[in-house]
Amino acid sequence: MADYGFRKVVAGSMDEVVERTKEALKGVGFGTLFDLNVAGILKEKIGHERRPYRILGACNPRYAAQSLQIEEELGLLLPCNVIVYENEAGQTVVSMIDPQAMLGVPGNPALTEVAGPVKELMQQALDAI
Repeated sequence: MADYGFRKVVAGSMDEVVERTKEALKGVGFGTLFDLNVAGILKEKIGHERRPYRILGACNPRYAAQSLQIEEELGLLLPCNVIVYENEAGQTVVSMIDPQAMLGVPGNPALTEVAGPVKELMQQALDAI
């Protein structure tokens, strides 16, 4: 895994794991703004077949507001993406962006202070799945 996220293999079907992921995120104060079925979109648009792959847009309103006050154009990097996919072995994987890596992109030290608590919450959500 690249150093811009963290992940784990989770037992259960894709739909079950997606729902458990949404609930775990909700449990630590994140809403799910969108749920993109990437595999379905690729099949519909270009006929491309691939294993199940979903992207969830996770947002903690308090930290999003704080971050946008610090860096107006941070919306280019929001929300925090969470992916749920089936790997080559048929396992369901949940992977979350590392907010410290993501919020480090603008190079604003004030964002680094926000990123730490967000990362902790996302890690708690991942651990709860």
